[in-house]
Amino acid sequence: MNNDKYSKTAIFLHWIIGFGILAMFALGWFMTDLPKDGPKVTSFDLFNLGLFNWNTPEEVSPRTFYYNLHKSIGITLLVLVIFRTFWRITHQPPALLETLKIWEKKLATAGHHMLYLLMYIMPVTGLVMAVFSKFGIKWFGIPLLSGLDNKSVREAFMSIHEIVGWVLLAVITIHVLGALKHKFIDKDKTLSRMSFH
Repeated sequence: MNNDKYSKTAIFLHWIIGFGILAMFALGWFMTDLPKDGPKVTSFDLFNLGLFNWNTPEEVSPRTFYYNLHKSIGITLLVLVIFRTFWRITHQPPALLETLKIWEKKLATAGHHMLYLLMYIMPVTGLVMAVFSKFGIKWFGIPLLSGLDNKSVREAFMSIHEIVGWVLLAVITIHVLGALKHKFIDKDKTLSRMSFH
């Protein structure tokens, strides 16, 4: 393996988790505008794009469907983040490029630590919020935990979940801008180290 590049497993996890998180933001914004009293159906045109229909075993409202989908993807991403952390601990990542300035190295390290922390806090606060709702948690239709129906706790974690979401989005934006800077301004190998080719 090229010592300058991340392993294929690390690269795969980086991109699947990254795109998964961005999809979760899109899903979160989409579902919060759905009416609570929508008609119950068993087939959903995913995001109303006309590309894919998702069928459910029982009739549910669009709001219920998308909230359950959000929880299911969130659980899946949390498992992937846990595995990514395990992989990072057990597989030494390549050293930062020697051409980076000291402040760039410190910023990169701090940014990665912040991303890992937020990638745990975000789904955990969402899970706690779901547990203290009256609906509980299902993973793609499989019941995992019943809801405790505690409105005050649920609303407290909802606020934390939203705040963490904005912080995560800001850190991701800085991360992406940093990668683009290295690609187009510095013209170094930073971005290619996290690509398959």
